[in-house]
Amino acid sequence: MNTRFVCSFPLEDLQRGRGRVTDSSITLAHGSGGKAMRDFVQDVILGAFNNPLLAPLEDQAVMDLQELLCIGDRLAFTTDSFVVDPLFFPGGDIGMLAVNGTVNDLAMSGARPLYISCSLVLEEGLPVDTLRRVVTSMRRASDEAGVSVVTGDTKVVERGAADKLFINTAGIGVVPVGVNIGASRARAGDKVLVNGYLGDHGCAVMLARNDLALEADIETDCQSLAGLVARMLEICPDIHCLRDATRGGLATVLNEFAQSSRVAIRLNETALPVRESVRGACEILGLDPLYLANEGKLAAIAPAERAEALLEAMRMHSAGADAAIIGEVVESPSGVVILNTGFGGGRIVDMLVGDQLPRIC
Repeated sequence: MNTRFVCSFPLEDLQRGRGRVTDSSITLAHGSGGKAMRDFVQDVILGAFNNPLLAPLEDQAVMDLQELLCIGDRLAFTTDSFVVDPLFFPGGDIGMLAVNGTVNDLAMSGARPLYISCSLVLEEGLPVDTLRRVVTSMRRASDEAGVSVVTGDTKVVERGAADKLFINTAGIGVVPVGVNIGASRARAGDKVLVNGYLGDHGCAVMLARNDLALEADIETDCQSLAGLVARMLEICPDIHCLRDATRGGLATVLNEFAQSSRVAIRLNETALPVRESVRGACEILGLDPLYLANEGKLAAIAPAERAEALLEAMRMHSAGADAAIIGEVVESPSGVVILNTGFGGGRIVDMLVGDQLPRIC
């Protein structure tokens, strides 16, 4: 009988003696709940993410509410799953992606990201060294973002039941008092800003798959945006809308803003920051950089009177060095995004239909 075998590691039963994984690849025993899983958790997981909240190896992490209340008055909570193919691509990997993607989702509410979870779905036969590379990358990204991996879970499935490695994360952050960011808050007269070049991540992953006879020096833009957002809020606490432009790209995010706020958004094509290498790849493949995934880019809508000061502050931060004001909010036609082209015309930029590039994050 061919059945899938899955099992959570029983954290409460683990001994504190550090085991050592000697297998070269993941086996079903690493999900069995026995000694092999104990050694796996102690060596690979705790070895990478050891911190005061994770070290007790309970079934949950327990946080001090008084410490959270010193930061703000509301919790932000998010979850995400990462199934990118390939696992490693120019400038990044699935581990970096999982941490920064979760951190950025929290930051888009104005929250200070604090804690994340890490749940792994491992395919039997995955090289242990590959997994070590991924969790080491996650540790590096979490250190850079100022968050801690405090709880987790592991499942092992039979060979062929998954594609090497999937990661699920959840994140908790705290929203400071007075910050009120939402997709329905855009108002006519507001300016639209982005923090840099569009489409880098989508192109980098696409080229890493080696399905196309194209060569280009393009790396993922994957990065934490928490520090940038904190700086933006110092300059403009009344940012109206904020979202990272991941799947569906900038076009989809701005359509969500326009529809939620019942306004129109006009973009200036000549103001859109797109690398020539990305633009060239898109022209060859018939893609639009406005719809390509990003993993380190945000779209912000802010009051016009604060836009220039906000832009200057963004450009002073490493994650916003190439920031630009790319358009404005107008009253009508409601729920529509319009691109003013370099030829003096205009075209409607709709939401993404279908999927230009599957398994991009």
